[in-house]
Amino acid sequence: MSTFVIIFGIFSLANLCINVGTASLQSQPNILFVLVDDLGWSDVSFHGSKIKTPNVDKLASEGVILNSYYVQPICTPTRAALLSGRYPIHTGLQHGIIHNGDPYGLPLNITTLPQKLKKAGYSTHMIGKWHLGFYNWDSTPTYRGFDTFYGFYSGAEDHYTHVQDHYLDLRDNEEIVRDLNGTYSVNAFAKRAQQIAKSHNSSKPLFLYMAFQNVHGPVQAPKEHVDKYAFIKDPVRRTYAGMVDIMDDAVGNITDAFKEAGLWENTLMIFSTDNGGVPKNGGYDYPLRGRKDTLWEGGIRGVGFVHGDILSRKGVNCTGLIHVTDWYPTLVNLAGGQLDQEELAALDGHDVWKAISNGEPSPRTEILHNVDTPSVPHQLDFAYQGIGLRVGDMKLLMGVPNISYFIPPEERNSSQGNEVYLYEFEGPPVPLVDVALYNITADPYEKYDLSKKFPDMVEKFQDRVQSYMSGALPPANKPGDPKARQVAKENGAWTPWM
Repeated sequence: MSTFVIIFGIFSLANLCINVGTASLQSQPNILFVLVDDLGWSDVSFHGSKIKTPNVDKLASEGVILNSYYVQPICTPTRAALLSGRYPIHTGLQHGIIHNGDPYGLPLNITTLPQKLKKAGYSTHMIGKWHLGFYNWDSTPTYRGFDTFYGFYSGAEDHYTHVQDHYLDLRDNEEIVRDLNGTYSVNAFAKRAQQIAKSHNSSKPLFLYMAFQNVHGPVQAPKEHVDKYAFIKDPVRRTYAGMVDIMDDAVGNITDAFKEAGLWENTLMIFSTDNGGVPKNGGYDYPLRGRKDTLWEGGIRGVGFVHGDILSRKGVNCTGLIHVTDWYPTLVNLAGGQLDQEELAALDGHDVWKAISNGEPSPRTEILHNVDTPSVPHQLDFAYQGIGLRVGDMKLLMGVPNISYFIPPEERNSSQGNEVYLYEFEGPPVPLVDVALYNITADPYEKYDLSKKFPDMVEKFQDRVQSYMSGALPPANKPGDPKARQVAKENGAWTPWM
């Protein structure tokens, strides 16, 4: 492997502007990024869940658990933020998700994280869910920086048949995979990850982006994993627990493969969810307020940790603010990659390695959770999120759907007959919260609105939102193209059509 001496700062050398890393490394680390789909805050046992996640728990306990880590409230925007280092308002992906047939994706003028790592000498591989557009080949993973891709383009599909909306969606690079009907996706994906680790040429560092389909619906899991949770009375939650269980097994199998291949000692592993859980599918975010699709903490506070021998401290929690955009500059720097001043200016992410590894204060003091406004005033669709801004301890919400608390069945008492329990807020429940202000450090469950107590702070934060809005791209959303379904029918599978 190449040896890098990490020098702090940005220096110009032979017209090359290099942004160098923030830790002394003997060699470039392998990077294993595990993204779990729709994993709720309360769905790992290191957060107190009754679902047992021994492999994940062990890795978390031996690393740094991220207690103030934030993602986007839904699939596409989080994945775009991870691979671009930019907020959704700067990629045009601030409103909802990309559906099959939508003729847009992550903008092609953006250099992705795997492209930067590839330039730094990495072998780059992706497994699992893409969900960043596939209207043309240039938008698909092997054209966006990955040497190989094994997975699916869309946002969800049957875990056994690999069919989404009547047509197959499973690829090995660009080739359609037609012979895995009946094979559970996590098993197929973990097997490919093991093969990549064991066949990797260790003369180059490895970047593996493992984007699990689990635990996204449809709620399906092999019987032997579901049966472990016979004590859970709710059949949906029981099956969901099986989905978490098999994902945890897969994490153990993948890390074992890294060890067998001699890669693990020099591997930095990052574990993250892409958004909050979905109560109707069995995912729990309690005691956080809200769920997936919302800017409440249950939608955006992510389960996450970092593991690896290059960490300066282990077995601790990191309480500093970290956002999914931060992985881009952090990993590029750790890899010895290059970010010129123009690239740095376009990023919303910060290099948070010293905060994670050394326990220093996070360089991030602010997170734009999102700015999503209706395209037609007073007409809200199911994807509408509103506006959220975190500054220090405080969080401003504007125009957000009023989502309350999902009380898991085993935590209800006899007086709680409904799935959703409303705390005693001032006044009757309203469909939209116009303006609310919370101290998330003191009130992580968002019970106490402080907007009337601190009107000057609200006004200051609103001005900050306006400054973000002045530089926002318009939403890239476009109506679905009928040709996509026609081409899918001809191929028997979803495929680029433009």
